[in-house]
Amino acid sequence: MDKLGDLVDVTTLAVTLISVGGTLGGTLGGAVLSQRASRDQDERADRERERDRREQVLQTKRDLYADLNTTARAYRVAARDVVHAAERGESSDPAVLDAAKEAWSDQYSHAQMALTKDVLEVTSKLNRALGVGYSVVKQLPSSPDHNEAYERAKAWFSGPLSDGVWLLRVTLRHDLGVEVDPHFEQTRRQMLTALNSARRNLERLLAAERTRGASSR
Repeated sequence: MDKLGDLVDVTTLAVTLISVGGTLGGTLGGAVLSQRASRDQDERADRERERDRREQVLQTKRDLYADLNTTARAYRVAARDVVHAAERGESSDPAVLDAAKEAWSDQYSHAQMALTKDVLEVTSKLNRALGVGYSVVKQLPSSPDHNEAYERAKAWFSGPLSDGVWLLRVTLRHDLGVEVDPHFEQTRRQMLTALNSARRNLERLLAAERTRGASSR
């Protein structure tokens, strides 16, 4: 009888231990699964935050590039319109050109610290070219040969400067990955060289004209 009782006690103890072990195992397993789920959720949240951050950075760049392109085009058009109006003998509001110049200057100043090397190079060269265009307009009234001055100005705004503004737009699109051309780097170099050469030639003409005007007084 005692042996039977001992056997029952042992069996009861075994069942109890198995039950407790199962409960503990289930609890620990549930805790592990819960921790894993929480970790996966945190990792997904981190990935989403990083994706949102990258998208915000990209959107900021898009906005910056859009403003650069818009203000460059507006500056060129405003200066060109003054030339055409002057050639027709019409007056124009100088505030329009000055406002376009100021808008570009503000945008260019703001963008310099954020632009990549290639984009900055194009933007910087275009900034100088736009500045020469402004000088062309301001020097028109004092030019000794107005017909020559008008033709020179129109050639600048419809030729090299127009190409420079186009180059900026395409460079921005390439940097954003919107436009892809494996030969663009060569095109960019060639157009920058042409723009710089034309700008220097125009600067020399304007300087020579100012010198002649000063000596004739």
